Amino acid sequence: MAVISVIDVALCILGLCILKFVFAPSTPKNLPPGPKPLPLIGNLLDLPKEYDWLHWAKHKTLYGLLVFANSDEPADEPFLGPISSVSVFGQNMILINDAQIAYDLLEKKSSIYSDRPSLLFAGEMCGWGDNLGLLSYGPKFRAQRKNISQIIGTKSAVAKFHHLVEVEMCRFLSHVLAQPDMLHKYTRKLAGAIILKISHGYTIDPTGNDPLVDLADDALFQFSLATTPGAWLVDLVPILQCIPDWMPGAGFKRTAKKWSRTLKDMTDKPHAFVRRQMASGNAISSYTSALLEMNPDAEGESMIKWSAQALYAGGADTTVSALYGFYLAMVLNPEVQKRGQAELDAVVGQDRLPSYEDRSSLPYIEAIVKEVLRWNPVGPMGFPHVSAEDDVYMGYEIPKGSILMANIWQFTHDPVSYHQPFEFKPERFLGAQPERDPHTLSFGFGRRICPGKELADSSVFLGIAMSLAAFNITKARDERGVEIVPECEFTTGVISHPKPFRCTITPRSDKVAGLVRSVDEEYPALENDAAVLKEL
Repeated sequence: MAVISVIDVALCILGLCILKFVFAPSTPKNLPPGPKPLPLIGNLLDLPKEYDWLHWAKHKTLYGLLVFANSDEPADEPFLGPISSVSVFGQNMILINDAQIAYDLLEKKSSIYSDRPSLLFAGEMCGWGDNLGLLSYGPKFRAQRKNISQIIGTKSAVAKFHHLVEVEMCRFLSHVLAQPDMLHKYTRKLAGAIILKISHGYTIDPTGNDPLVDLADDALFQFSLATTPGAWLVDLVPILQCIPDWMPGAGFKRTAKKWSRTLKDMTDKPHAFVRRQMASGNAISSYTSALLEMNPDAEGESMIKWSAQALYAGGADTTVSALYGFYLAMVLNPEVQKRGQAELDAVVGQDRLPSYEDRSSLPYIEAIVKEVLRWNPVGPMGFPHVSAEDDVYMGYEIPKGSILMANIWQFTHDPVSYHQPFEFKPERFLGAQPERDPHTLSFGFGRRICPGKELADSSVFLGIAMSLAAFNITKARDERGVEIVPECEFTTGVISHPKPFRCTITPRSDKVAGLVRSVDEEYPALENDAAVLKEL
């Protein structure tokens, strides 16, 4: 039997790359500017290994070009349009570092810019291909999105869950009051408690580690890494999936197998939980149970399972990152905290905790919500879009199949739109001329805008308002009594979180501490479903 060596495989791959280079369609001559490509591999060496939003933001000054506003035809007054491009093995990537350009393409021309790239590693090898975020624009995508939008797509739909969110937020405050050093853990449990109750009628373990929350956290972390554009060479050179698992450099195949098992458990176990509860007559009404009663066929069940998974995948990380980022911002900006607390005391008083009904009367708290979304956008590069047909923008070609990446982090840190963009200044959104509302940027664009943004936004507002009403959030001190100033450090990946930091959290008064603790008496914790899940 012939033995295939590493050199044979490498030569085969190189040969295929040469063939692709020779016979591929000619590269458009008028792409947006960018770094000069190398033969065969193009701009492979120009791709970032981490923090891609910081890497691509440099293109704004390196490859800025003069284009003409609001028209594909030349006009009298040009402006600097930060749009650039790179190409890797013939795949064109268009980098957008200006919010207006993102709006012109992804909103105004959403009919041709609503598709997703075929991410071989994340979609096929790891199994995320049926997730709403990665689905190609078509019937399956529209069906999933329609069902999700009916449940949490509007303010009126989300209002049905206000009481649920308020109760879980009070439990969150109670847990943090008892164990302030576990802030990060309880922030994650809060998001899981809310969205899993809505999606699957699942009650988490309120104190210990919950198996479903832990499973989902692992899967979402892996998803963030798996979907980072340019991070996996197999997405750009699909033939690499054929190399043997034992071959040096094939570690990505072992990673994909491991991550696919995590995803399968995250998708199948909560669905099986609902099925079991329905069969025993113990199911709590949820998104999944309601749709299963209406769509009992196998094809419909697959859609239900994946759209329910998308509810958690899309909503949980937004709340976790934003709320944890808020606590970091309060540690670093005590004057913002004091002003927010003063507004709450004036409007709400100190005899109760704030609720959704107070939102319209709390403009500074609303400004803090906006600044949290702007200061550390959860998805700094969003999700990539793909052009469904050839297009021309400001005289530059965007070929069919191009990947478009909108640098949301750059949009929210553009000094033209936001003065002192690296400072945490909620007042920028107040007064006669407020700066741009980051809600128009942080949740994506066009037909791919996040369907759960209303639930995420309302949860973040209540978390911020209740936390400020209940706690003083200050710098921690070391063993010598010296204040510890946390660093503004965030994780890399499609979804970005503040890295763990230390802080001190204390109740503002004995009265408010009593209000927080009273949740355990007013709303006794339900029996959790962790034991049922472990039996599946």
